[in-house]
Amino acid sequence: MQSESSDFTSKLLIAMPGMSDPRFEKSVIYMCAHSDEGAMGLIVNKPAEDLAFADLLDQLSIKPASISRDVPVHFGGPVEHGRGFVLHTSDYRSNASTLEVDDQFGMTATLDILEDIARGEGPAALVMALGYAGWGPGQLESEIVRNGWLTCDATPEIVFSVPAERKWEAALKTLGVDALTLSAAAGRA
Repeated sequence: MQSESSDFTSKLLIAMPGMSDPRFEKSVIYMCAHSDEGAMGLIVNKPAEDLAFADLLDQLSIKPASISRDVPVHFGGPVEHGRGFVLHTSDYRSNASTLEVDDQFGMTATLDILEDIARGEGPAALVMALGYAGWGPGQLESEIVRNGWLTCDATPEIVFSVPAERKWEAALKTLGVDALTLSAAAGRA
């Protein structure tokens, strides 16, 4: 049982079956921040089907280098879905605008990281997201108590290397849980 005072910063939230909000069905969310004031995270397993990184760069008038890598753009969550966030490995740091989540992950939400990526520079691994998932004070804790989410430690492998369609099951496996055995019903002992 997780206590009300747990800090979920740098954890993964794994949506339980029966998640009432279809935007979060089978979501894996990397938690960038969690405090008494609320929580913020990025969905890392829902690529946006209608937007390519090259299109995003074009909209922002950023000219990519000919060797620029293709970066999938993800639906990061329903809040501020027009705003971009880059979750990345800790090898990258933008001047004063990178949130160092922990020693493995950083999050940058400024244009300079997109310019660096377009030049073939930037972090070794990243997830580009439009929008974020946000919770008010106590809201996330309440959803966890109501069996809405499981939590596990975040690893760069799951966040950056596992294909998006397999991240939910991969995160569950870190807890020793098989997706086929999960129930949407909350139990009380």
